[in-house]
Amino acid sequence: MLLLDKPRGLSSNTALQHARRLLNAAKAGHTGTLDPMASGLLPLCFGEATKFAQALLDARKEYVAGIRFGTSTTTGDAEGEVLAEAPVTFDRDALQLALQRFIGVSRQVPPRHAALKHQGRRYYEYAREGIEIPRPARDIVIDGLELMEFGASDAVVRIRCSKGTYVRALAEDLARSLGTVGHLAALRRTATGPFRIEHAITLDALQARDAGARLTPLLPIDAPLCEMSRIVIDGEAARALMEGRSASSPAGAAGRLRAYGPLGRFMGIVEAAAGVLRPVRLVDTAARDDW
Repeated sequence: MLLLDKPRGLSSNTALQHARRLLNAAKAGHTGTLDPMASGLLPLCFGEATKFAQALLDARKEYVAGIRFGTSTTTGDAEGEVLAEAPVTFDRDALQLALQRFIGVSRQVPPRHAALKHQGRRYYEYAREGIEIPRPARDIVIDGLELMEFGASDAVVRIRCSKGTYVRALAEDLARSLGTVGHLAALRRTATGPFRIEHAITLDALQARDAGARLTPLLPIDAPLCEMSRIVIDGEAARALMEGRSASSPAGAAGRLRAYGPLGRFMGIVEAAAGVLRPVRLVDTAARDDW
């Protein structure tokens, strides 16, 4: 796994393909789309690690968002055309109070230009054609909102939230709650799960290295699962699991676990229930005969 600092102006897939070519990887995937206008942490998985990318897709995220009040846009962000304008009359204290009201579990209506699908087509495809479609609200969780900067019509907010949270929609909803309109002016993802932007590398820095040095920032295959509980399995049980069979579970083991064989080799994800271990998602061990 590679922690990439995606630049503004590139789609997540374009950034992924650049990194894949630099690392000469046959198989690659990212762990949560960042819009082209956004920058920041984009964990990329290569080879067998792609099997475990879902753990980071589901992980909590952290963003630093620039919000501009007084102007709304067709896309909800700085790339859209101006849609409406309204006066900005609130002060810093009112904004602080409004932010607190958004913390916790809530229902959020996704933006018109989301990549979600309706009847097989992306929301943004309908939006570009001026077609209104149903956009069902979805459950989200905001863990924290910290006001970092505040000006006459701009604010910078640190956001900690669940997957599926649209910061564009949050910016618009926040502005509406303050009696005005607004849009997302800038966005940078600073954390995904336990991983932070401070440990990421840019594409330019990766490209500047020679082929061997480009491998140095790579994290091991099991990195996406680092927050999952760990279990070590003995040789006989490990072989059974790698062959797709169940095995006896160690006492006290329960739920989904990241499993390691007797030599400390990462096996993948197993599930323990009622004293039985079952394979869920395992690495490819076709070339190994020492399980």
